[in-house]
Amino acid sequence: MFNIETLRSKSVTELTKILKDLGVKVARNSNDNDKIFAVLDFQASNPKVAKDYFNATETSMNTEEQPAEKPAKAPVKKAAPKRQPAKPKAEVKAPVEETPKTVEKAEEKAPAAEDIKAEQPKPETAAAPEENNLSQAKKKRKRVTANTGNTENPQERAEAPKNAEPQESAPSEERPNTPPSQARSQQKGNNNPQNSGNQHKNPNQNQHQNQNPNQNQHKQHAEKAEEHHNEHRKEFNFDGMVSIEGVLEILPDNYGFLRSSDFSYISSPDDVYVSTAQIRNFGLKTGDTVKGIVRLPKEGEKYFSLLKPTEVNGRDLAFIKDRVAFEYLTPLFPEEKFNLAGNESTLSTRIVDLFAPIGKGQRAMIVAQPKTGKTMLLKDIANSIAANHPEVYMMVLLIDERPEEVTDMERSVNAEVIASTFDEAADKHVKVANLVLAKAQRMVECGHDVVILLDSITRLARAYNTVTPASGKVLSGGVDANALHKPKRFFGAARKIEGGGSLTIIATALIDTGSKMDEVIFEEFKGTGNMELQLDRKIANRRIYPAIDLVSSSTRRDDLLLDEVTSQRMWILRKYLSEMNPVEAMEFVNKNIRGTLNNEEFLMSMNK
Repeated sequence: MFNIETLRSKSVTELTKILKDLGVKVARNSNDNDKIFAVLDFQASNPKVAKDYFNATETSMNTEEQPAEKPAKAPVKKAAPKRQPAKPKAEVKAPVEETPKTVEKAEEKAPAAEDIKAEQPKPETAAAPEENNLSQAKKKRKRVTANTGNTENPQERAEAPKNAEPQESAPSEERPNTPPSQARSQQKGNNNPQNSGNQHKNPNQNQHQNQNPNQNQHKQHAEKAEEHHNEHRKEFNFDGMVSIEGVLEILPDNYGFLRSSDFSYISSPDDVYVSTAQIRNFGLKTGDTVKGIVRLPKEGEKYFSLLKPTEVNGRDLAFIKDRVAFEYLTPLFPEEKFNLAGNESTLSTRIVDLFAPIGKGQRAMIVAQPKTGKTMLLKDIANSIAANHPEVYMMVLLIDERPEEVTDMERSVNAEVIASTFDEAADKHVKVANLVLAKAQRMVECGHDVVILLDSITRLARAYNTVTPASGKVLSGGVDANALHKPKRFFGAARKIEGGGSLTIIATALIDTGSKMDEVIFEEFKGTGNMELQLDRKIANRRIYPAIDLVSSSTRRDDLLLDEVTSQRMWILRKYLSEMNPVEAMEFVNKNIRGTLNNEEFLMSMNK
């Protein structure tokens, strides 16, 4: 049986082979002690299997280690007289004439003669007198065998674990190291009435076994070399070397995946599996931006697995467990204004910064007719926010838009662009929008300022209307009554949080498209925002950009965003522009603002 000292004396390759033969499974990165105790545990639970395996392997190993000692032992057992080896005929006749008592001795001597013949090959020229002498010598050995057979059994039993020679292990039935296969073959041979004939064949078989160890050694050396080569290849452990960042999506089965932003947060080969225990222990939610260490997939696994998260939403793991849910945070009016007239400002952003300022936590809606420049205006606002407020995390969500606009937005805006083009299914539109909103809410819970630019909320509402099961309550235009709940929840998530953090949503809404559904959707969202910027097709037709209707565009509680002096000057300017139509007002402001460097200079020039 195996013991701890024997196992510790073995190499890593031998331990691996023993574990593989016994069918014991251990971890890939386990050390030598783990493998040794795994073998001992298997031996304790399956003693018979371990014993049979030990006897088979240790006996064969001892046999291979001592192939050169057999020729030296054979002459000692044979006898003193020296003579040439006899013909094979004499060997055939001798066992047939012997009684069953002397069979064992004949089997021991016959291989010895064969070994001598192998060492000293000579031509077979034995004469008849030599055959008679050989038979007389064998008769003498018969008497010695009969007298000493019983006394040699204890010695043979004592020497069996040490030597374990093939020619001695074949006939012995009482030795504990004999493999079960040999014992069964012996029992079959002893039950056979032609016992002498079967036993006569054993020496030749044992002789072949004596010749095989050299071949077996070469095979084993080759196998050991391959195992050693494979072992060196398996030593490479990449666990803990690769780090990844993704957005967590928890499935109904309570496990989740980290989705990649390169694939717009949908299923992809880059997904990383997150177990239920990790989600529960670290308090993770859908939408959490998790950064952690991953491991390679094991056999039968398809995805990479998260070993341990190191950072969630830019915060440590201790903070994540104690955070307050987004629904229970206190919303406030926006108090801090985005500076759209600073670096990388354009004429469009300067006008927006004056007439409809945007603050952190603003719920802004850009109401536009087709071909009025709403996408270009959205792009200018995004670049201005990115240049002047690097602390803000900005996402551009394009729903049901043209693919070429997605590419242009990715190349011209310094922000994360998540898109689902119009050739995609409505299910994808809804899934991407929900995951983007969840990500923004989780970041706000951790105190970050987030900006989402949505183009457009009308098409998002159309996608929700397609996906939502029919309730039977249909509004005019074919809009289901329950379909507008989720887009309202998306748009209503924008807020300024007391104590830090804000979520700003700037969405575009389409009007005058000829679709009754678009009119119903816009009417439902009309009073929900706290900032509205209207674009006029008449102004755009005269190639005046931005085509903003200055009189109709405004921000609720803009006094919290503008200083007192600017508020008074804007009140005077609005009063002056209210007497003009939208085209004249835009032409007047556009003409005067071009000649000034900033908005302060423009307001001062209006006093003159």
